[in-house]
Amino acid sequence: MSVVRWAFIVLGTVTTAFVLFSHLYYVNESIYDPSLFAIGVGGLFTIACGIILMIAAANGSKDRELRIAATRCEELADHIWALREAEQRATSLLESQGDLIVRRDREGRITYANDAFCTLSGKPREALLGTTTNLKVIEQGKTDTLADGTRMHDQKIMTRDGERWLAWRDVMVWEESDDCAETQSVGRDVTARIQAEQSLADARDAAESASLAKSRFLAMVSHEIRTPLNGILGMAGLLLDTTLTQEQIAYVKAAKTSGDALLSLIEEILDFSKIEAGKLELAAEPFALAALVEEVVELLGPRAQAKGLEIASDIDESLPEHVIGDATRLRQVLLNLAGNAIKFTETGGVSVVVEPGPGSGQIVFEVHDTGIGIAADEQARIFNEFEQADSGAARKFGGTGLGLAISKRIVERMGGRIDLESTPGNGAAFRVIVKLAAPDGAQAVSFTPPDLKGASALIVAPGSIAAAMLQRRLTRWGANTTTVDTETAVSAISKQHWDIALIDHTLGDDAVRSFVRQAGVSIPRRIVLVTPGERHALASLKDAGCTGYLVKPVRVASLAARLTDDDSFDTPAVAAATQTDTPAVEFGTAESKLAILIAEDNEINALLARALLAKLGHRPTIAASGEAALASWNAARDQGAPYDLVLMDVHMPGLDGIEAARRIRAAETEANGHRTPIFALTANAFAEDRDACLGAGMDGFLVKPLNRERLAATLAGLQDRATLAA
Repeated sequence: MSVVRWAFIVLGTVTTAFVLFSHLYYVNESIYDPSLFAIGVGGLFTIACGIILMIAAANGSKDRELRIAATRCEELADHIWALREAEQRATSLLESQGDLIVRRDREGRITYANDAFCTLSGKPREALLGTTTNLKVIEQGKTDTLADGTRMHDQKIMTRDGERWLAWRDVMVWEESDDCAETQSVGRDVTARIQAEQSLADARDAAESASLAKSRFLAMVSHEIRTPLNGILGMAGLLLDTTLTQEQIAYVKAAKTSGDALLSLIEEILDFSKIEAGKLELAAEPFALAALVEEVVELLGPRAQAKGLEIASDIDESLPEHVIGDATRLRQVLLNLAGNAIKFTETGGVSVVVEPGPGSGQIVFEVHDTGIGIAADEQARIFNEFEQADSGAARKFGGTGLGLAISKRIVERMGGRIDLESTPGNGAAFRVIVKLAAPDGAQAVSFTPPDLKGASALIVAPGSIAAAMLQRRLTRWGANTTTVDTETAVSAISKQHWDIALIDHTLGDDAVRSFVRQAGVSIPRRIVLVTPGERHALASLKDAGCTGYLVKPVRVASLAARLTDDDSFDTPAVAAATQTDTPAVEFGTAESKLAILIAEDNEINALLARALLAKLGHRPTIAASGEAALASWNAARDQGAPYDLVLMDVHMPGLDGIEAARRIRAAETEANGHRTPIFALTANAFAEDRDACLGAGMDGFLVKPLNRERLAATLAGLQDRATLAA
């Protein structure tokens, strides 16, 4: 369009110049030429048309620009309307928010506040803008700052409706127009959350108080029950030491058995209470693994034998002699499992097998029985509190149902687990897997088993449990072992040569004698297996031809000693490994009498303690209260004959045992005199009670009911000037 426009302009200019030049020329020359004039007029018309055309083109362009501008104006108007609508929505959203929103400049003046802030402050927005108004703060919470600079804090404020808690988030907001920063604070009402947290805290405190009250109640009940129980069991024990008829002995033993059952129940309840309160502490000390297992089996032996059951153990010789762990708790687990096995078994027996576990340092303890078994749908339930496989109103077996629950929690606390395999009518097998590492530098294995390679061993026994355990053990030691009953025993003698014969006395005295006579000297070692109650028959069995005997349950070291040493029927095969840590002290044979002060307010318990100490050959003195004990101790010291030991009951009216012990220790410190050993006599087995006794300066504990073997061991340690330990 611009080229055409310029062409018209040039053509029109030339034509106009030509016409004007011609016109002037002819005017000056007085010559008039119409054609030239027409040409000039045409040129002028052309110029006029060009000018009109250019004006029209310019107007069209302007119209287009106006139309475009109008369209743009409409678009801008729509955009402005949308922005205004968005602003109104945002403002409405901010105003309708339950959260408080307020913005302040650097001087703290309010530049914006939403309706929620205005409502809570009780002032209109116009009255707030430009002011430094703040809400009334009652309590300021802890302030945290995030990595992006956001400041978070809680405030407790006072409003017209009462106290409220707000959670604030303060963020810096920059204004690009004036390059200044403002602080925008968003506050959320968290009163409900704070109240819920406070309610939870109150509930937790109430639960802890209730738990503490329950612990105190259990401690009190334990003490109140143990105190008379101490008298019952102690007096029953003393009564058994007197001359009684068989009928009287039976009655006293029944009373003592009932007392022991009650004591076991108390121990279970206290143990469960400790576990529930999270106060179960595990020791990590070396102990003899085989000795612990065999002691458990021996302890349960009389109970099993009284029901006509067999009980035996088998410990793999590849296991370490000593391992690190809590021997007391592991013994408790094994006693629970094996004790339950005896309780729920009517025929057959119980076996305890200890073998290396699948993992490094793991040991597996398996307790098998031939009892009633447990259905699959009951196997998980019996590990719950107060649950038993035999449940219901007509249940045959008693108990609290706490033993397995306690055992499971102890094993899990040790980092192990308990598995169960059982079918109804076919017994049960409980498997405990725990990690018990050997001490550094400890002996690799428990002991060196005898080499029985090439030897042949014949086991003559009616049952399967004890015989199976013996056969497992002798087979590992290299012997060719066979188990037979009485009907096939004689034929077995005639078929081959046997180096060892182990005959179970449960076959009957006549059957044992008959077999030994027929075996004669063809079997060099003829060893009879007897229970502790069958020791009276040993003399006649020796005369019948037995070369030795073993007491059931058989200890591994005793068996090894009997099979390898020269036989001596009159000397039991007892290896050093079978000796317990508790020294055997005979009553009335104390080498040196100790002067012992007994602070005990209960007359029966005082009488029991005095009788036990007198039987041990010591010189007891009774003090019926803490004040009397302190006075007696001071008097003995002033006379130059101080007591060798004080047995202090913890709970006494007036001056209790803990305070009495503190005063004795204070008097010793003041006089710089000899320290008198003080042992606590307590029925409470809680850790806090022990800590209180130790904090008062006591040296050890004797838990009621008094156990005379433990008492004898403690006194023997005193006589040897050993470190006191209960």
